[in-house]
Amino acid sequence: METNPYAAPGAVVEDAPVLRDDTLDARKATRWQRWWGAFIDSFVVGICAWPLSMWWASHYGINHSASAAILQKLPFTGPTAMAISSILLLVVVACNLMLLNRNGQSIGKRAVGTKIVRTDGSPVEVWRVVALRWLPLFIVRYIPFLGGFAGLADALVIFGNDKRCIHDYVADTIVIVD
Repeated sequence: METNPYAAPGAVVEDAPVLRDDTLDARKATRWQRWWGAFIDSFVVGICAWPLSMWWASHYGINHSASAAILQKLPFTGPTAMAISSILLLVVVACNLMLLNRNGQSIGKRAVGTKIVRTDGSPVEVWRVVALRWLPLFIVRYIPFLGGFAGLADALVIFGNDKRCIHDYVADTIVIVD
């Protein structure tokens, strides 16, 4: 019997699993989406905290005169700056907690179209986001020397195959496209 060198291979090959668009792995947010969401959240908080931080720097900072000179150019100073900044920060925290409770989003995540869910796809609870995702890393970042490395390690873990940070593993959450 002659073999045909041009015949298709006769080996039995199993098909690779195909990710459907409705699976969680297919809906995971990209690293850039996650970065932009975190950037927007940080920017909003930074703008709200700026008057308070300037007041603090002018009274307790290293270079009092430079900070005070900048602070004097503001339309509001002293207790007024502290009150406005504190109110703005409380409004941002309230908005983020409301959005997290409603659909697992912060202001930045809503802007880029992502949200936080549990690894099984169920909605995430606010207590889980605050107590397990945010609070441990917030506390560790204030430990001298170790805090900077902890923040860096948390951010770098996202380059793994799962596209999750350390705080995602601790809270058993993932970020998906909404």
